[in-house]
Amino acid sequence: MQNRMELTFTACPQNEAFARVAIAAFAVQLNPTLPEMADIKTAVSEAVTNAIVHGYQGEDNGTVKMSAEYGDRRMLMVTVEDDGCGIADIAAAMQPFYSTGDGSERSGMGFCVMQTFMDAVDVDSVIGKGTTVTMRKYITGEVGLHRERMLDEIG
Repeated sequence: MQNRMELTFTACPQNEAFARVAIAAFAVQLNPTLPEMADIKTAVSEAVTNAIVHGYQGEDNGTVKMSAEYGDRRMLMVTVEDDGCGIADIAAAMQPFYSTGDGSERSGMGFCVMQTFMDAVDVDSVIGKGTTVTMRKYITGEVGLHRERMLDEIG
């Protein structure tokens, strides 16, 4: 089975919470564990916040596109895209404590959080054109855990 969704919303701070709820509603179809769901929501929150704060530099005139899909292998892929300013040095931006701000409000841990909670994080960016963050997470889920326990008992 394949499933896919796509949303576009204004790059304003209150839509970060909307993105969390939307990805949770989509991901619940894979029957994730509570920790898996929390990981997904946290990573999406960071990606959307980065798009709003850094991609559009806090201005409400842009849009964020979030898409998600999964297939038979229970791999959830989430993509968050903006058409903002782009990232000049992706390798530097992926380092802990890196921030484009003055450091007074942001910790510079967004990409590190995404990498911690997801199985893979890829970033593509072009200056003046925007950034795409693609995150993947394998969902073991409650069914998967139950199945593994049964197989252990049998075998």
